[in-house]
Amino acid sequence: MTAVLVYPLAALAEIAGCFAIWAWWRLGASPLWLVPGVAALVAFGWLLAQVDTVAAGRAFAAYGGIYIAASILWMWLAEGHRPDRWDLLGTTVCLLGAAIILAAPRGA
Repeated sequence: MTAVLVYPLAALAEIAGCFAIWAWWRLGASPLWLVPGVAALVAFGWLLAQVDTVAAGRAFAAYGGIYIAASILWMWLAEGHRPDRWDLLGTTVCLLGAAIILAAPRGA
């Protein structure tokens, strides 16, 4: 699978899994929230392992920018907190960094 497909799916899975734990621990949700949360985190790990690269660290580093953007989007859409200009500037910088990592020409 290509990174363009994998990274957004991985971000959704990671955020959903982490939010399930957050909801249980910080918001007093039922411990049953941990079941889909753990499943989502397993899906996240599997998805990230599908990125076609010779170095796991490179896949993880590039994913970081996508995760930051998805987290800001989650904050806005799921939690109702509108991002400010600093959130948007930081997200833009991170996405540019991820794009450089993914698109850089590399030799064998």
